[in-house]
Amino acid sequence: MDHFTPRPADKFTFGLWTVGNPGRDPFGGPVRPTTDPVDLVAGLAEVGAWGVNLHDNDLIPFGSSATERDRIVGRFKDALARHGLVVPMTTCNLFSHPVFKDGAFTANDADVRAFAVRKCMDALDLAHELGSSTFVFWGGREGAETDACRDPMEAVRRNRRALDCLCEYVMERGYKLRFALEAKPNEPRGDIYLATTGHMLHFISTLAHSELVGVNPEVAHETMAGLSMVHGVAQAMEAGKLFHIDLNAQKIGRYDQDLRFGSEDLRGAFLLVRLLEGTAGNAPYTGPRHFDAHAYRTEDMQGVWDFARGCMRTYLILKARAQAFDADAEVRDIIAAAHRGDSDELWVGRDVAGAARALRARVIDPDALATRGLRYERLDQIMIEYLLGARG
Repeated sequence: MDHFTPRPADKFTFGLWTVGNPGRDPFGGPVRPTTDPVDLVAGLAEVGAWGVNLHDNDLIPFGSSATERDRIVGRFKDALARHGLVVPMTTCNLFSHPVFKDGAFTANDADVRAFAVRKCMDALDLAHELGSSTFVFWGGREGAETDACRDPMEAVRRNRRALDCLCEYVMERGYKLRFALEAKPNEPRGDIYLATTGHMLHFISTLAHSELVGVNPEVAHETMAGLSMVHGVAQAMEAGKLFHIDLNAQKIGRYDQDLRFGSEDLRGAFLLVRLLEGTAGNAPYTGPRHFDAHAYRTEDMQGVWDFARGCMRTYLILKARAQAFDADAEVRDIIAAAHRGDSDELWVGRDVAGAARALRARVIDPDALATRGLRYERLDQIMIEYLLGARG
């Protein structure tokens, strides 16, 4: 065991759909067998994961009877207890069945919308039974190829009504669950409503029970749109709305690849871990570190467990690199020098008139400020040297 071996305190989780991914893609069938969820729990425990997450139908096949549902759940709970894993997050599959071809909460057919809300209620019952604290909503079919099919404003209203109803459902039942909304710009729909974390954060502010709802940003989904995952996560953290996070890797501009964490854009992965761990001085994120990714299609089941170990190991290596970077004396000096005068913001804690007088009285030489070098080139090079192992 070394410093990069996962421990329960790291709160690493994987979904049944991640390590259970059989390698199917739009151009070819599965390359790995379907694996029993009980066996996946055993495998995750062996590689050092803390928890396992799931969609309702990852565990309970669509259309199962109540008796079969209870048998499956009981067997799964026995496996969790035997291997010491928890289920911190569950979600509801509102995208696979053909009934959701025009959306779930936003579908034009009221019966489809009713079915989607009812299916979520059943999934929330399952989440409570498994001890989950977070329930994620990813609206994979909540979008359109042609906006002529519906008023997009009505789509937002339908989404809001469904979430308000489901918030009231967990409140009425006394479930200790929070909701986390997951954004994505496109795929499988041509365009998906509420496409980015920023869209989601505003939408949450319009909900009747916004205190119960936060976000679940995903690296691949933000990167697909050419956005900064770090900035989106920072905004969510600053708002107190980072309820969950999906870690993976993605090449910009590609389809949703769900690659092993850190296997693309190592700089971005480093900065994200630095933010989550709070090594630069911010309050750290304390929730699960969930890997929403899957092994290459080239792999057998041994390769799947290599993939899972790799996600966790890379995170822990980047955590150690971030700690060393932020403890580096030169780094601290450069950052401190760039933040000159931080404690002297004249408009903080004053009335508007007082702030205006203080600002007008302050002597500021913009030409002198413009000539001042900030040494960010040097700062960035130091960061690269830590990433490459040349420092620390």
